Amino acid sequence: MTNKKLLMLFVRNPELGKVKTRLAAAVGPEKALEIYLHLLEHTRKVTQEVPVEKLVYYSNEVEQDDLWPNEHYQKRVQPAGELGEKMEASFAAAFEEEYASVVIIGSDCLQLTQEIVAQAFEELKTHEVVIGPALDGGYYLLGMNRLHADLFRNKQWSTEHVFPDTLQDVQRLNLSYALLPRLSDVDYVEDLGQEQSQ
Repeated sequence: MTNKKLLMLFVRNPELGKVKTRLAAAVGPEKALEIYLHLLEHTRKVTQEVPVEKLVYYSNEVEQDDLWPNEHYQKRVQPAGELGEKMEASFAAAFEEEYASVVIIGSDCLQLTQEIVAQAFEELKTHEVVIGPALDGGYYLLGMNRLHADLFRNKQWSTEHVFPDTLQDVQRLNLSYALLPRLSDVDYVEDLGQEQSQ
């Protein structure tokens, strides 16, 4: 039985006008890009030393010489489809590659720490699913030890229903689960204030 662990990071290629569009509506595309690059930098610092294999999934194309060092991060383009289909396909691929524990995060959470990511893998030793709920009703982290496809289906992505609906699926499937601390994602200008006040 393999004990390989994988941390998957879903990121957008940092292109002007294509990242943090809800934030850009308030601060403009240049500032939104600057904030997104700061978020990516934070996510790299948090994940680089976590002692598991790591895979960056880019929205459009793989960038070789960027802030994700090739010696620490594998790189791929996200699968096709809407967010649920992309995540389901990514988890399916990881389990086909014989990873025993797989965790996915995005790059929107300035409150995420290396300790919380490590805790997620720790929780998967005794639980089937781990979730990091976000204050906006979504989640910043999801982990599991085998594919539970229902968790990615029939969801209203980017709404406050994502976390409660996912939790409902977990409970309906009688899966043991652990919840991580509730953190704030950065989607709107107000979220930046929330980060600073923590």
